[in-house]
Amino acid sequence: MPVVMFSAFPLPPSALRLMFPEPLPSKRSWPRKFRDAFRGVREGVQSQSSFIVHFAMAIAVVVVAAVMGLARVEWCILLTCITLVLTAEMFNSALESMARAITGESNPHLGNALDIGSAAVLVAAVGASSVGLVVFVHRLGELAGWWN
Repeated sequence: MPVVMFSAFPLPPSALRLMFPEPLPSKRSWPRKFRDAFRGVREGVQSQSSFIVHFAMAIAVVVVAAVMGLARVEWCILLTCITLVLTAEMFNSALESMARAITGESNPHLGNALDIGSAAVLVAAVGASSVGLVVFVHRLGELAGWWN
């Protein structure tokens, strides 16, 4: 495939495939949509070791929450936080995969985008940890009789 010039920047064939992809079938069935989504989950989990860490922490939070007997609202809050962190990690994985598809060479703009994606995961994880701390310390205080 020839290299196309826009301004003074030649585009590699991989970028051209992103800009001019083969047309998708007009409609996908619901089973196909779910199959593709689950394939995306599998790819995200397999390509990112940090996803496994976040998932292990989520399991730990669920176990501790069950042992402490959290209220329904507290469960909803924690599960929302877990979902947000795992979703941020999936978006970050998608960015990394797209960057690899565009070029294998070092690119400061792609590097910045990947760093911002990683920062989004960090912000989500710190926020979720803060929420978890508030929920668990409050529940621990109730169980220990520190407040009523």
